[in-house]
Amino acid sequence: CTIDRLFDLITVEKRELLKYKSFPHLILYFSIILQYGMTPLMHAAYKGKADMCHLLLQHGADVNCNQHEYGYTALMFAGLSGKTDITSMMLDAGAETSLVNSVGRTAAQMAAFVGQHDCVTVINNFFSRARLEYYTRPQGLEREPKLPPVLAGPLHRIIMTTNLNPVKIVMLVKENPVLVDVAALEKCYQVMDLLCEQCVKQQGMNEVQAMKMHYISCVLQKCSAFLQKRDDKLDALVKSLLRGRDSDGFPQYQEKFIRDCIRKFPYCEATLLQQLVRRITLNFGNDPTVFSVLTQALTGQMAFIDADYCATCGERGADKRCSPCKAVIYCSLTCQKLHWFTHKKLCRSIQEQSANLDKDVPRFKELKGAHPSFISKKSEGTYCLWIPMGHHLHFSHLADAFIQSDLQVITRYKGRQGEREEVLPKDPYWW
Repeated sequence: CTIDRLFDLITVEKRELLKYKSFPHLILYFSIILQYGMTPLMHAAYKGKADMCHLLLQHGADVNCNQHEYGYTALMFAGLSGKTDITSMMLDAGAETSLVNSVGRTAAQMAAFVGQHDCVTVINNFFSRARLEYYTRPQGLEREPKLPPVLAGPLHRIIMTTNLNPVKIVMLVKENPVLVDVAALEKCYQVMDLLCEQCVKQQGMNEVQAMKMHYISCVLQKCSAFLQKRDDKLDALVKSLLRGRDSDGFPQYQEKFIRDCIRKFPYCEATLLQQLVRRITLNFGNDPTVFSVLTQALTGQMAFIDADYCATCGERGADKRCSPCKAVIYCSLTCQKLHWFTHKKLCRSIQEQSANLDKDVPRFKELKGAHPSFISKKSEGTYCLWIPMGHHLHFSHLADAFIQSDLQVITRYKGRQGEREEVLPKDPYWW
């Protein structure tokens, strides 16, 4: 039947889906309620099928339908799937973030419950473009809008970013020539101030969004100030934000700038402001940095945990390293070039420190040659150290050398002959 065919379509690839876009009889089923109250859009969102979600939304699927037996919505299923692109698609289609399921949890709370923190960040940082476009039309007796329509798109992209590093925001400004203008930036940060005020004075004050609007406004004001100083391409501002102190490369100017942004927040009674001020009363260079504190407060991300971040722009998932020292991580060659002027002062000393540490690391080949009876190969690149029962203390020096060697992983011996655990990261408690 047609419903069965629709379920089959939810799992097909994009190239196969194109065949069925002209089937008018399928459109009748795009908003039907199926078993357990699930719609095809809910199924597609949960299975992570972005193309099918797009097709269903194009043909009028109800993104806020919550007739599921437990009150789930398509946005909740998108969050559970862990697909940030589908989550963004649901939000752009008008998904309500405040709807709750039968246990009183929102889509963001459900995604957080299953560990999909990227989706949580997308939901918490969503800002409808319609709210921004309100300022692109003259209101009341105004002869011209507060924000020229051509600036709405670039400014909305900055608002939607989850990377609050000031260098990243300046780079987003540089990518849009229409923003690299004093008059344009002035209009943008004035609108951001209005949005900040709106977030505070609305029913159910949104302190997080208000602080984010204020912070972006401060960065745009700084861009405008540097443009007025004839910094035509904002390169001087980027260098100021990246320049590190001589001892360890810590970006002092960036730290001071973010602290000043927080202190300038105009609503002193806000609970979030008081919490941030208490947490940043630390000396420069100590963890947590003010950037990590602000990121966690505004986006919900656990900054710098379980991921590599670009040393230049703070982008998550950076996978490129400085080739000489292998210690500093970047997301692109552009970021590495921008950071080199300050990193080159420390690069050689980092190399020397790494070389000294490598000298003290036992070489596995030497250990295996000296103790062939106690070290055996389990699989490619994985070895096991065997210790006779009751002789752990006698062989502790060998165990220490084995653990500290240049192997990547070891296996742990549990104490019974012939029994070994799965491959684990290096662990000093190996037996």
